[in-house]
Amino acid sequence: MAISVGLCYLLFTGIDLGEMLEIIRTQCDFRWIALAMGINIVSFVCRAFRWRIQLRALGIDPPIHALIYSIFGTYSVNLVFPRLGEVWRTGYIAQRQHAQFTSVFGSMVADRLADTVTVLILGAVTFFMASSAILDFMEANVESYKSIGNFLTSPWLWGSAIVLFAGAWIFMRSRTRNPWVMRVQNVIRELWDGFAVIVRMKGKGEWLLWTIGIWGCFGIQMYICFFAFPFTREVLDQYGVIAAQVTFVLGSLSMGVPSNGGIGPWQWAVIFALSIYGVSHTNAAAFANLVLGSQTLMLIILGIFTFSAIALDRKLTLKNLKKLKTNISSKING
Repeated sequence: MAISVGLCYLLFTGIDLGEMLEIIRTQCDFRWIALAMGINIVSFVCRAFRWRIQLRALGIDPPIHALIYSIFGTYSVNLVFPRLGEVWRTGYIAQRQHAQFTSVFGSMVADRLADTVTVLILGAVTFFMASSAILDFMEANVESYKSIGNFLTSPWLWGSAIVLFAGAWIFMRSRTRNPWVMRVQNVIRELWDGFAVIVRMKGKGEWLLWTIGIWGCFGIQMYICFFAFPFTREVLDQYGVIAAQVTFVLGSLSMGVPSNGGIGPWQWAVIFALSIYGVSHTNAAAFANLVLGSQTLMLIILGIFTFSAIALDRKLTLKNLKKLKTNISSKING
């Protein structure tokens, strides 16, 4: 919450809000935004189908509607409690299917790690294709990025990572009868089982197709949003689809920052991306805030639908269980 509030404060400092709202009111074609939000929902459904493949490899087979609810709910919960949406969806599926929480959680971690690898691959390809525009922009703002380079090449950063990895490896290899240590080791092993299932599961080709579907929808969503404003359409006319791709990748990378549904970091990343292609700060802010605002509204609506549907699903399940119990009792008595 603090990160979102702080970045939003900095974001709106120096921006004429009246001018930004006027740009949105007079220049935006909201039909493109609505279409983009619809495609975003399709990506959520693709994610549910992909996760089902991993869960089935663990012997867990929830119905697809429950998995779709879990994905909708994840993004909605993250609006209020950053990163807790993933814990919530793990708990929901584990409880519903009477499965081990740690195994389901491990499969969720693998699901998210796959997304991280996908973003890094897309980032590498995109930055290579758009390298000239990005380098020109960074040369014009060289001082701002020296600190980033120093951080990424810092021996303290990589030394700390090596020490943490070595410590975790030694801990897992240690033989001890301490019940607390053994319990932690068992939890880590269960997490690893859920995580490693992605390697031995059946249907890897289908899993890959769903992954392409997820990230294809995300990329198409950003591309479609560029048609909503005249200044972003001009960017497409001048630079082509690569400009939308750069914006999409930077926005995706920003989601790694723990914030409420990306609020704050995502706008900063998108404004930065659009500035590479000469879009003014106010225009870029209008685009970023409208797109994220529309997505936030969509997630709120999906959250209301999801938790209402889950409550109804539980009510029907309990009703069916009572009915089944009554039928069994009547047959026994009869």
